[in-house]
Amino acid sequence: MDFRFDTLAIHAGQPNEQRTGAVTFPIFQTSTFGQLKPGVTRGFSYGRTDNPTRRALEECVAALEGGGQGIAFASGLAAASACLQLLRSGDHIIASRDLYGGVYRLFTKVYSKFGLDFTFADLTDPTQLEAAFRPETKLLWLESPSNPLLRITDIAAASALAKSRGALVVADNTFATPYLQQPLRLGADIVLHSTTKYLNGHSDVIGGILVVRDAERAAELRFIQNAVGAVPGPQDCFLILRGIKTLGVRMERHCRNAVQVAEFLAGHPKVRRVHFPGFAWHHGHEIARRQQRMFGAMISIELRASLAETQRFATLTKLFTLAESLGSVKSLLCHPPTMTHASVEPEVRRKNGIPDGLVRLSVGIEDAEDLIGDLGQALERIVSSAEFDEDRTAPGRPALS
Repeated sequence: MDFRFDTLAIHAGQPNEQRTGAVTFPIFQTSTFGQLKPGVTRGFSYGRTDNPTRRALEECVAALEGGGQGIAFASGLAAASACLQLLRSGDHIIASRDLYGGVYRLFTKVYSKFGLDFTFADLTDPTQLEAAFRPETKLLWLESPSNPLLRITDIAAASALAKSRGALVVADNTFATPYLQQPLRLGADIVLHSTTKYLNGHSDVIGGILVVRDAERAAELRFIQNAVGAVPGPQDCFLILRGIKTLGVRMERHCRNAVQVAEFLAGHPKVRRVHFPGFAWHHGHEIARRQQRMFGAMISIELRASLAETQRFATLTKLFTLAESLGSVKSLLCHPPTMTHASVEPEVRRKNGIPDGLVRLSVGIEDAEDLIGDLGQALERIVSSAEFDEDRTAPGRPALS
């Protein structure tokens, strides 16, 4: 029987415990497992190699992404690192120029030392994407929506192009979650999540996961998972599974709140630009409508203010906590140039459209009117600058659809 998303979130990979009938899948807090005789196990041998709680998480997320196999890691960056370990020295990778700062650091400061070559391009532009391919291109790395500018890439079109050139496609689905979009169904080969974010949803765990359909590629990634050993503990897996049970319910509220917050910000005189794919005038709006269920709950804004006033704004909110990360039930706020993207060189940040006045909002599930009131009082307390009075992205109150 085929089950729908919210049913899978609660049941996939998580049967009632057989011995006691416990309805919550247990935490198997053990480092090793007794063997029947040397080399003969009951399915588990050592906690780094496999664990029942971890396996439940892997099966659940794989089901939510539309099938395949899940391979869990200790963090989203550990999962990203495993993808790069599929490659060889001399291979070329294409990635979005608007990219999570930690992944950019991993690419340029770690793996570039081992002979991997990276090109960063505007993947929302099909011409730029096609021009970036070389004979040695082996991997296309997508973020859609991107971090932090919420750019939307046509995953199906980009994946088709990559496959025609013999390259794998990794799609970071952290911002959207499988509730909003399923990149495997759109042609991606590997889906990546920082499970720290929306999948867990409660800011109390660090984790990552990959989902793949190809059995041979899954086996290779599972070998890397075991050989390198960057695996999550069973308590972490349990907490992520607990969060996933309410993912669909949470995302509905996150997204509805984000629409109200974005409309308020777009009409505020101290906000110069709002990056949110729910606006009809957003460059990727029509693609987002096609490949996502809703528009997500991440918003980035550029203030009509100096760097000092932007940083002061980030300290004036009461409900939006100034913190790294995103995807929590609690609303979070960050200043990418000095936080999530501080590892990106200033000239690269600016070239990629990340100004010093950018603030990224992760809209939680609190009451939307309270969130709007919180942002409003913080905006009223900063000093706007005429230097930033030039063109807004769109005049007046933009339409959402």
